[in-house]
Amino acid sequence: MNASENNIVKIIRHVTMVGFWINAVLVVLKLFFGYWGHSDALVADGYHSVSDFITDFIVIIFASTAYKSADKDHPYGHGKYETFASLVIGVILLLVALFLLYEGIDRIVFTLKGNILDRPDIWTIFVAIISILLKEGCYRYTKKEGLRIGSSSLMANAEHHRSDAISSIATLIGVGFAFALGAKWRILDPIASIVISAMIMLSAYKIAKPAINELLEISLPEDEMAEILKISNNVEGVKKIHNLRGRRNGHSTIIEMNVHVDPNITVEAGHIIATNIEKTLREMISRDMIIYIHIEPDK
Repeated sequence: MNASENNIVKIIRHVTMVGFWINAVLVVLKLFFGYWGHSDALVADGYHSVSDFITDFIVIIFASTAYKSADKDHPYGHGKYETFASLVIGVILLLVALFLLYEGIDRIVFTLKGNILDRPDIWTIFVAIISILLKEGCYRYTKKEGLRIGSSSLMANAEHHRSDAISSIATLIGVGFAFALGAKWRILDPIASIVISAMIMLSAYKIAKPAINELLEISLPEDEMAEILKISNNVEGVKKIHNLRGRRNGHSTIIEMNVHVDPNITVEAGHIIATNIEKTLREMISRDMIIYIHIEPDK
């Protein structure tokens, strides 16, 4: 691992540790005041924070491995470890969402049978407000750093923070109405927990889909491929390009192409053209690219 990669790992760990300790505090606050304050929505939100807590561990564990340099057993690098971490985060979110959905439905059925839910305590409202502020802050900080260093696992974790902030808003609405209105309105609290579960499912989908696509080696988006083709074609000496392929590999991008050049130039001249294509793509798109170029005589 070179100095630059080592610095990226340090950033990922630092950012994740900030969220880790905030999540630790929120887990205690939400679960304690959720159970003690009779709020299903806050308990659901608390378990969402537990999943945040677990995924922070996952990101920390996979971060150093994902940024190791290529070796004999991993000639394309270790970027897929980060992709796998994102997929695990998505799966955990989905499982948490299904659990909360079941619990919310169970409480609603309990109410519809004529039972009266306990009134949420006012402290549950304050905890929900604190959670919204802290998790939105975590989201913005994590996303900013994730974009800066191009880390998919940090971006996935940022989405997780945002989903927790949104779920806390739903918690605040549900708890607020259940606290302020009469007993018949307390059903809004478990309804809020179901809304939270739906939000978490959506977040899980957004995180897991690109990770699955990458593990299945789906091609890069058409606009990215078009940009790569345009840049490569504009390099001096390139006659035409065919068989252009591109895919993600964690924080890296792998590009393969066949480049047609003047058949009368030397091997050295063809090598220079290929080198110029690599240099230009890394300067204009991303330095973290793995590029394979096959030179062919243009006929």
